[in-house]
Amino acid sequence: MSGTVSAGRPASGQASGRRGHADRRAAILGTAFTVFAREGYAQATLDVIAAEARVAKHTIYNHFGDKQALLRASIAAEADKALAKNLAAVDRLRDLDGDVRTALEDVGYHLVRCFCDERGWALRRLLYAEISQFPDLLDIIQGRATNPVTEALADRLARLALAGRLRAGDPVAAAEQLAALLTGSLEGRSCFGTRTISDDEMRAVARAAV
Repeated sequence: MSGTVSAGRPASGQASGRRGHADRRAAILGTAFTVFAREGYAQATLDVIAAEARVAKHTIYNHFGDKQALLRASIAAEADKALAKNLAAVDRLRDLDGDVRTALEDVGYHLVRCFCDERGWALRRLLYAEISQFPDLLDIIQGRATNPVTEALADRLARLALAGRLRAGDPVAAAEQLAALLTGSLEGRSCFGTRTISDDEMRAVARAAV
């Protein structure tokens, strides 16, 4: 019958509506994170977030309910983005044919770059500023970013150890220690992200950690 829609395939208007809904939600989350990071939770207002996201204030309430829920959702979304970048760095150890040390230094360098990303610094500064009021924010970041990255790195190290290419008695401990060595000095070196870390310095940190 002319004009009917195939079963299981949404009409173009419905698909467009869902995309518009998702795009609007993503725009609110990205803007909210920027405003929270810039102003702090207490000073940030939904009016400012709505204006900068170019949505009506009631749209934010419809999507997230209240300001606290928006804070948590925006941090979760930012943690998801950080996770994707870090997993891409760790994935460079997949199907490794070359020198292990060189490969680990390369992965370490890319993990350091992720850590020193501008929005990464903003995420940590926001966490430090608000954790006493919202201690569950740490759980969000650890659950959605930190722990999965450590697990992925441990898996890569375990596979290298099984292949006889690396000595690692406990891959999880090795992954945790490597991550600590890669990032432990960077807050001080960068003055909490207010000083730019040069590419050469990042590579030096990665070499020393490995």
